[in-house]
Amino acid sequence: MDAKPIPAARPLPVQEIDVFTDTREVLAHAHKGAQKRGFQDWLICDVDAHHVETVNWHEMVRYIEDPVIRHQAMLFHQEKTGGAPYGLNGDAGLKYQDVGGRIPHQAGVREPVDDKSVHRDVTLTRRAMHSLGIDYMVLFPTPMLTLGLHPQPEMEVHLSRAYNHWLIDNVLKADSRIKTLAYLPFNTPREAEAMITEFADQPGVIGFCVPSVRHKALHHNDYMRCYAMLQELGKPVAFHAAYHWQDPSLATVNRFLGMHALGFAWCNMVHMTNWILNGIPERFPKLKSIWVESGLAWVPFLMQRLDDQYLMRPSEAPQLKRLPSEYMREHCWYTTQPMETVNMKALQVTLEMINAENQLLFASDWPHFDFDLPQEIYDLPFLSEQAKRNILGLNAAKLFGLDPRPVKSL
Repeated sequence: MDAKPIPAARPLPVQEIDVFTDTREVLAHAHKGAQKRGFQDWLICDVDAHHVETVNWHEMVRYIEDPVIRHQAMLFHQEKTGGAPYGLNGDAGLKYQDVGGRIPHQAGVREPVDDKSVHRDVTLTRRAMHSLGIDYMVLFPTPMLTLGLHPQPEMEVHLSRAYNHWLIDNVLKADSRIKTLAYLPFNTPREAEAMITEFADQPGVIGFCVPSVRHKALHHNDYMRCYAMLQELGKPVAFHAAYHWQDPSLATVNRFLGMHALGFAWCNMVHMTNWILNGIPERFPKLKSIWVESGLAWVPFLMQRLDDQYLMRPSEAPQLKRLPSEYMREHCWYTTQPMETVNMKALQVTLEMINAENQLLFASDWPHFDFDLPQEIYDLPFLSEQAKRNILGLNAAKLFGLDPRPVKSL
């Protein structure tokens, strides 16, 4: 008897995504995965998510306090010059982010929003939180993360203060589950101090952020008042990595892939080295620092490298009472994204070295092209359930003083 021919498999329809695609459609599979894993009963805090603040730049510039700068910014948008948003210092790498149009969603979200009762960024954030199974989401800006290299330091001051006010008034006040680490204009230490005083008790502000793309030494005495203020307030400081292709240290890298791979780790490696060897954890033992969006693979390397060199030259770091790696393990918090998973044995060792069960925080980096799901942590076979619960939410709840009970509905 002849066997019946097996019909050819029909190809699955390709999901087409553009800047108008609804977040819930983009994350539909992720939402099913969250339901399947029972995340309804898990506290999940996303410590690093983004919105594209330049979509609302015409709104934000109205918060600039200097009347001349505000007038210029408003005229700039009224005239529709076609240039970059007023005051920002652009970067060539941004043109490569959407991979030739294949990943356009993160480049400038334009999805329809019918609800007029809240700002559209509130609705978009809620859509992402619901789809990912998130209880709390910490929002960061995106293009503004390179303002630390702006040739006009005062522009970082004007724009960061305006952004903080705009975000609080339009997004954070509308939903207590949406949080932020308020931007600090660290190139101008006195202004950074004023920002800490101004925003420490504002709704939704659970700490402060220093964008890491800058050439200022974080251990300079000019910053000691900032660290003392943050320690007294009990507010953590986050160093959020990014890249800038015009940075001299990356100028010879001729592929976006290489610049993106190195840039996000390099800036925080430099700052961490200075942070530890200049004894900041000894001077401010209760100050909590978070190292954001650098991945994790760089941490074991730097631990080993600094320990090796310190043991040969301890006199050059006289404030240290322990090995550099011990400070990195016990005084520093890290975020997962983008967690390098190609070599799972290496990842397991990395998580052990950084005391991940107590010091690691989940971050999605939504909606950027390399974002991660909570499942990335939940599915790791070598973590205990308690470690997974800690990393996905309980560590963040303890660090930021959040309610550890889940508040989402899947």
